[in-house]
Amino acid sequence: MKEAIKNNKKFIIIGIVIIVLLLIGLAFAYLRTTLQGQEEYIVRAGTLNLTLTEGNELTLEKIIPLEDSEGMNLNGFNFSLTNEGNIDTDYTIYLDDIELDTNETRMPDASIRYSLTRNDEVSDAKDLTSMGSNPNRRVDFGTISPDETVNYTLRIWIDYDATTEEASGKTFKGKLRVEATQGRKTTSETLLASIPSDNLYDDGVDTFITGEDPNNYIWYSGKLWRAVSVNNEDKTVKLVTQWNISTISYNEENNNAFEGSYMEEWLNDTSVDGFLGNLRDSEKFIVMDAKWDATMDNRSLGNITRPNGTTVVTDPVGLLNMYEYQATNSDTNYSNSYLNIRHIWWTLTPNDDSTYVRIVDTSENNSFSITTVGIRPSINLKSDVKIVDGTGTVDDPYRLLGDNDENLSGAYLKGRYSGEYIRFGNDENNLYRIVSHENGVGTKITSAEPLKENGSFKTLEFGDSVYYSSTNTIGTFLNGEYLTNYVGNDYIEMIEDNTTWYLGAVGDGISYKLAKYADETNNELISRTTQAKVGLLRLGELMAGQFDTITNSTVYATLTPSNVSLNIRRLDRNCYTTDSYYYNTYGIKPTLNLKSNVIITSGDGTKENPFTIELAD
Repeated sequence: MKEAIKNNKKFIIIGIVIIVLLLIGLAFAYLRTTLQGQEEYIVRAGTLNLTLTEGNELTLEKIIPLEDSEGMNLNGFNFSLTNEGNIDTDYTIYLDDIELDTNETRMPDASIRYSLTRNDEVSDAKDLTSMGSNPNRRVDFGTISPDETVNYTLRIWIDYDATTEEASGKTFKGKLRVEATQGRKTTSETLLASIPSDNLYDDGVDTFITGEDPNNYIWYSGKLWRAVSVNNEDKTVKLVTQWNISTISYNEENNNAFEGSYMEEWLNDTSVDGFLGNLRDSEKFIVMDAKWDATMDNRSLGNITRPNGTTVVTDPVGLLNMYEYQATNSDTNYSNSYLNIRHIWWTLTPNDDSTYVRIVDTSENNSFSITTVGIRPSINLKSDVKIVDGTGTVDDPYRLLGDNDENLSGAYLKGRYSGEYIRFGNDENNLYRIVSHENGVGTKITSAEPLKENGSFKTLEFGDSVYYSSTNTIGTFLNGEYLTNYVGNDYIEMIEDNTTWYLGAVGDGISYKLAKYADETNNELISRTTQAKVGLLRLGELMAGQFDTITNSTVYATLTPSNVSLNIRRLDRNCYTTDSYYYNTYGIKPTLNLKSNVIITSGDGTKENPFTIELAD
């Protein structure tokens, strides 16, 4: 059995972990642009200077594993980046391997923890694997202005939970590499320059993108988004997910306020159970103090004016309001907008004083706040977020600086993001998505769509009660025939043998948290659980939505019982969640946990280029 170094009673000498930070010379970066109507090129040049303020090497203060609290107090290694040119410059700092001596063995990244301080901002402790893998360990990225200096402190230590086999007598050596590019456009500049003027509507405050299918697709943090508007003054860009990410009740009965609602909590929950906590580097990409106007409006489409700010909530994540939906429509039918995906989804706008919240269906409607329908989260990209790739189409969405990883071969899957795509299993059912890292060490995944059999969705009875188990009808299939015929031996080895599945009952008007926790505080897990290799998604979990048109989807079961006798919660084709008898038949969306040592062999995690994976040695 592997033994953690921290528990070894003998004093173990660990090979000194040395980080050799080498200055990579960076002479000139350049910007080339073509002036409209002229053939000549204008070339401007600037310089970057990487300053190592403590020499060129760092030896850790201790050579034994440390708790994160101890590692965060190390002196660390200080370095700075200065733009000595006259042009704004985008930069990315990487930490690359240095070749070891013949008598040295490399320590695995999974056994190393780090924290980065950027100016006065201190990041939480993370596994080194979260940087990516060599040669794409990304330390940081950003844009630096002329004469600006960014100061860094990098702290690295051996993980307190590292085992003797993983870390004893091993060494890590690395060097810093800086890549810089000039001339990239911000997201707002790219959108306003590329969207035809006929598909832009300026109301004096925001410029909205309109039409049935403009090229406003953006890929960020494992999810496909649509750019909705650009703020005319601060140039932030409002995004909304292309599909419903999950479904929950908006709020308790007779309470349609966004502030304090289940919806606000879910969207801004920074734990593994919520949306914000699963976004990549959110503080670098999104406006954390965004204003969301949830003012009541019961007027019909076409008569809605910009909300007057009576009810404004400050949050990183929100929803679109009804005015914003109206503004993206380019005709009086108000059903031709790219936002109309023929699914039901919540808006931010109450329709009356306490009961109804406005939803979008084929055009618009109202729903009780206790109803359980789809969620399309909305965020505001910061004004300095840059586009680095893509054309804005559904198959080639815009990619953002800092979220466009390449050459991820060898990176641990456990360091990736909710929504990213994976090749897993056989034939027509081999596309999966990351849900979360709920167990803290591995990766929870679910099929990208319910299982198919010869092109048609497979259905089964749920079982003999409302409680999922490995021996009820769907559970027996998932833990037997599914593994053998749909997954195969190569992939079965990657799956954790046992996962805990939470079976808390959640009805309409009840917090999504009760599917997993004994109460809404998150302090105590529910006692009603089951153990199985393969299970299903629960209500309110990430990826428990619909990700295709209603003509190419099916009703599927969750493992969450209703608070109504004999019923489970099921997800309809239009992302409306209803109660249904446990003995009815449903589509099947397998969900499972992959082991912590699953690594990426190729791909970038998009639907067009999903990750391929294998077990590390």
